[in-house]
Amino acid sequence: MTIVSDVPISVPDAGSDAEPDAVADFSHDDNWHLHLGEVEGPETSQRLAAQRRLHELLVKASRLQVWRLRHQLAGAGSGDLEDLAQQAADDAHLAVLRRLGEFEGRSRFSTWVFKFGILQAGVAVRRQAWRHREVTLSETLPLVDADHGPASRAEGSDLRRAVHDALTTALTPRQRQIMIALLVDDVPIDVLAQRLGTTRNALYKNVHDARRRLREALIVSGHLEALPDRRTS
Repeated sequence: MTIVSDVPISVPDAGSDAEPDAVADFSHDDNWHLHLGEVEGPETSQRLAAQRRLHELLVKASRLQVWRLRHQLAGAGSGDLEDLAQQAADDAHLAVLRRLGEFEGRSRFSTWVFKFGILQAGVAVRRQAWRHREVTLSETLPLVDADHGPASRAEGSDLRRAVHDALTTALTPRQRQIMIALLVDDVPIDVLAQRLGTTRNALYKNVHDARRRLREALIVSGHLEALPDRRTS
């Protein structure tokens, strides 16, 4: 996943609901990052200053995202949120240093870095929120809601059977588990990747392939129309 963007850093409204010390102005003197590349070099004052500045920026980004997503962490106090933000910033710091060579200068370095903090904090919040929740990896779909009328129930039951048949015949057991966990049970993809010992990209590939197979099966059963061929000669 390439984390390069020109999206401006958003700043919360002054006096808003306690998103603490969210963003400082890092728009000036953006060449400080050049000192971060001296990984094997001596601990010069410039390098140490650049490291401190990088970490400060990542803490601000992580803190902002953790506080934005704090509704997912029932019972977490300000101290818990701050600990999570600091841990996310530490992880993001390492990620930035590993990927310094990928920075192409298409955005300000501080904007590029900020994305790492936002992403890592989002991952940290989701993992914390799902820390004690079981991922069931079901291979079956839930029942159709019986509160609708007879016609809707009949139509829903027919579609459910078609989808169930497609899931059973067109997908592998692994694809079924991943599809249901991600698309039905709303398990965050990074949480599922961690539980299964795989990567987000591998899960995306499974979902892509599974969707294609499901669509093909539902077209064959008459429950979906084939998409028009968009290729031009």
